[in-house]
Amino acid sequence: MLERTLTADGYEVRAVADGGVALAALERSLPDLLVLDVAMPGVDGLAVAQRVRSKGLSLPILFVTARDAVPDRVAGFDAGGDDYLVKPFATEELLVRVRALLRRTRPPGREIAHRDLRLDPSAHTAFRGGREIVLTGRESALLELLLREAGKTVTRGHALREVWGERGALASVVDQYVAYLRRKLGEPPLIETVRGVGFRIPR
Repeated sequence: MLERTLTADGYEVRAVADGGVALAALERSLPDLLVLDVAMPGVDGLAVAQRVRSKGLSLPILFVTARDAVPDRVAGFDAGGDDYLVKPFATEELLVRVRALLRRTRPPGREIAHRDLRLDPSAHTAFRGGREIVLTGRESALLELLLREAGKTVTRGHALREVWGERGALASVVDQYVAYLRRKLGEPPLIETVRGVGFRIPR
């Protein structure tokens, strides 16, 4: 469920079945965020977090668990966790926690600015007129594409390749996500429709 949810929101996810495999995967490559179930088979989530911190790695760690007692939460933070999400939880809460953790650790200088809009692609967050706008992964990726191509028309086909990859999405999904962005970005309108071709953000 976690893998499907995060993938649908635009994240690249690698799921593993137990703590030992997780540690082996971390030796090969480090993710931007580590989501750990406390009660994993073999090496549990707390032990994985302790091993990660003992190596001096600072990547954010989010624990998900059914254990909601105060001593359990304390144990999670003592093991090196940055956040602790108790099951059952709403998908929206998971995504908010993930965005918040990534926002804290985002590398400097990655924001894209255009007129009164700033986009932080790594945190899926935009700012316009002093207002913070929380975006989904797809919305953020599409807005980033439009901003990087400011002044040019981005065709629906190009947007599908860049944002949805090989997922076989219909061209109409681009229109749907542009509508989402327009609602969130507010007035004055920022994204223009180029009839029969695609969309653009004027310079």
